Amino acid sequence: MLNKTLKIIRQYHQLDISSLAFKLNITRNELVNIEAGKNTITPKLLQQYSNLFEIPQASLLFFSESIANEGKIAKKFRMALAGKILNVADWVAEKNDKKIKA
Repeated sequence: MLNKTLKIIRQYHQLDISSLAFKLNITRNELVNIEAGKNTITPKLLQQYSNLFEIPQASLLFFSESIANEGKIAKKFRMALAGKILNVADWVAEKNDKKIKA
């Protein structure tokens, strides 16, 4: 589900596939296949996402794990997980606000 996480992050930042592929120094087709789950996400690429969007790799992996387990884990645990995900989203939003104000 890491592919879905990376796609969501791209969409959240309102980047089209071509623009992000350029920033990551990969082809558009590579990114399309990564987001579709057809290509493997390398540690190097994960680091590039982490650096580009200023999101720790652990948070990327955590978010993707929560997407993969939706419907498979107890409701109480999902609610706790949702809180963590919202904290990550708030953290990202704050970073964006700081960039806009700078």
